[in-house]
Amino acid sequence: MEFASEGAIVVATDINKTGLEDALSDDLGEGLKIETHRQDTTDASGWTTLVQDIVSRHGRLDVLFNNAGGGDFVVIDETTEQQLRSVIAVNLEGVFFGMQAAIRAMQENGGAIINNSSIAAMVGEPYLAAYAATKGGVRSSTKAAAVDCARRGWPIRINSIHAGYTETPLVGRALESLGDKAEEFVAAGVARIPMGRLAQPREIARAVLFLASDDASYMTGAELVVDGGYIAG
Repeated sequence: MEFASEGAIVVATDINKTGLEDALSDDLGEGLKIETHRQDTTDASGWTTLVQDIVSRHGRLDVLFNNAGGGDFVVIDETTEQQLRSVIAVNLEGVFFGMQAAIRAMQENGGAIINNSSIAAMVGEPYLAAYAATKGGVRSSTKAAAVDCARRGWPIRINSIHAGYTETPLVGRALESLGDKAEEFVAAGVARIPMGRLAQPREIARAVLFLASDDASYMTGAELVVDGGYIAG
């Protein structure tokens, strides 16, 4: 957990609290300042309650990383209404509600918001029409929210990060939906990455840490691509 290693108090949330704690077991065992809470990011009122609780206990909220997301690999004509609505709720609405709650808490003291978009917001990828729609929405709403804050003189920076294919359980589960096409899909994807490999989660986390830091003090409404050269290639 990069933020906790840098001395931050991290409030990590997930709709599956047990799974979250399992994923963070090594970090929790090292005694880092990490709290875990159950949260449904699609619940706007839940966001308000969570942020108010953080501010009441810790005095302020400095950084929000909107990282909840997901989606299946499926071609557009086979995407069900439920799949579309589900991915919109988590990937787009949840991010929007998170920004709203964090902005209200950060207006006085300032802060940084980083929204997890994707390279799918920038290039057309097969099997990802619904996912791309949400990540494109995250990309655009990030810019609009950043301008809203900056124009009103609020010291809040809002940027998006656009990761390429990364070795995460989320990607693994999504690939399962492709069945026997998964291996071919991965091989074709890696072949298009100039650096010749998938990203490691820590490589994305370090980029998020940069956007949250004072080193990015003049960045807002920007998009940081971390994709091993995928788009450039």
